[in-house]
Amino acid sequence: MEYFSRFIVLLVFLATLSPFCSSNQIHDSFYECLSTYSITQLPKIFYTPNSPSFTPLLNSTALNLRCIGPNALKPEAIFTPLSETHIQNAVICAKKNNIHLRFRSGGHDYEGISYTSVMDPPYVLIDLSKLRAVYVDIEDGLVWVEAGATVGELYYRVAEKSKTHGVPAGLCTSLGVGGHITGGAYGPMMRKFGLGADNALDVKLIDANGRILDREAMGEDVFWAIRGGGGGSFGVVVSWKLKLVPVPETVTVFNVARTLEQGATKILYKWQQVADKLDEDLFIRVIIQPTNIPNTNKRTIITIYNALFLGDVNRLQDIMKQSFPELGMKKQDCIEMSWLESVLFIAGYPRSVPTSVLLAGKPAFLNYFKAKSDFVKDPIPEKGLEGIWQRFLEEDGPLTIWNPYGGMMSRISESSIPFPHRNGTLFMIQYLTSWMSPEEDVTKHVDWIRKLYNYMAQYVSMFPRQAYANYRDLDLGMNDKNGDDTSFVKASSWGAKYFKDNFNRLVKIKTEFDPDNFFKHEQSIPILPLRSELQHSEL
Repeated sequence: MEYFSRFIVLLVFLATLSPFCSSNQIHDSFYECLSTYSITQLPKIFYTPNSPSFTPLLNSTALNLRCIGPNALKPEAIFTPLSETHIQNAVICAKKNNIHLRFRSGGHDYEGISYTSVMDPPYVLIDLSKLRAVYVDIEDGLVWVEAGATVGELYYRVAEKSKTHGVPAGLCTSLGVGGHITGGAYGPMMRKFGLGADNALDVKLIDANGRILDREAMGEDVFWAIRGGGGGSFGVVVSWKLKLVPVPETVTVFNVARTLEQGATKILYKWQQVADKLDEDLFIRVIIQPTNIPNTNKRTIITIYNALFLGDVNRLQDIMKQSFPELGMKKQDCIEMSWLESVLFIAGYPRSVPTSVLLAGKPAFLNYFKAKSDFVKDPIPEKGLEGIWQRFLEEDGPLTIWNPYGGMMSRISESSIPFPHRNGTLFMIQYLTSWMSPEEDVTKHVDWIRKLYNYMAQYVSMFPRQAYANYRDLDLGMNDKNGDDTSFVKASSWGAKYFKDNFNRLVKIKTEFDPDNFFKHEQSIPILPLRSELQHSEL
């Protein structure tokens, strides 16, 4: 009996050690496999949790601090490839050793799934931050940009070559280009030129077998899927070939703020009716948040009209007087500048910040947050807006950004690429709640945004209620049938919200291109189930 008791204690002790043994085995086997490819720099670009640089590297480009907290799962190792060959080696080694990989280009994934995971088995992070070359070809009107380069770096390098060329991509300058384009990539020139994904001409992609494929080699179906079908489902994007678009030497920007006391509700109601119909050279988004009323203990709501106009101030004035006089924009509200300078303005940088800050390649604003998104087909009535204000005044750090559609976005078909939010969409809403301390009650903030999202259901798109894939939201599909998040049945819910009818085509392409589902995460495109599995899930 005593022997049996000691045996049980030994088993328990070994069980407590097994995760550590497993962890060591994972990064040891991965490292050993990579070593067979004679990567001379390997000791300097492979990090384990025991490495002093491991945590700083993991946290270096994580936009959402909520995803790197003490309770967040961490990778067993981080590999920072210096070439596309290194990525090939990593994919081959991971497949050989049955190691799950995550791929990070910029770290802006709202739920952190490019660098953290709640799925088994344990995982290794492939961080592409050292692959950030930008090759600009003004004569042919194109640019090749590596996945780890940020949108800001891309913009800066293009402007270095030409003051009259730009790229229609994101508003946030620290986005990694690799993942940004895979989700669609909207920005302040989308009403003129469409999304970044609409302007993608070619790509270099590494598939589950470690092959480097371009558009011709992968075929039009896969090239269609990776331009807006979300990152991490089909392969590793190494670089994108994007079309350059013409921009004026001088553009005009403005910020015009209106509070509730200045008629913000009625002005915003009017904006909803005209924003998608304005001249397509004009992009006016609305940033909305609570603010303190000076010299009082009261709070109010402020709406900030943040605009880019591809032209001079005189033509802008004429357009505003004719189409949106309710805002009361004046000439002194406007600033003429270069397109590159407008990138910083729209991103919220002070005028004193030089454009060279775009080369920093890291997010300037970090906090803990939870976000959601919606697409709006009909103007939200003033009563509905007042309900939003009431809820905003109950939360500490809420923010919502309304981005106008129309123009080119209405002329591109829903099936042109997987991103389906096109004609009939007035604007997109992004909701955020943020906090600055890890000690704050996370549940309180998350519950608040979920309740706001439920309230908004009556005013936004329906059947399906749509969402933006690059504003990843793991709440979507949470209340559906039980099962693995990557199962076809469960994925159908969030898949329809992100991609509408395009989801079915994405699943078919995924099944053919990556039948073993090597590239997967919590909201990756699933493969088609066997008929027996599908029948079982319906029981």
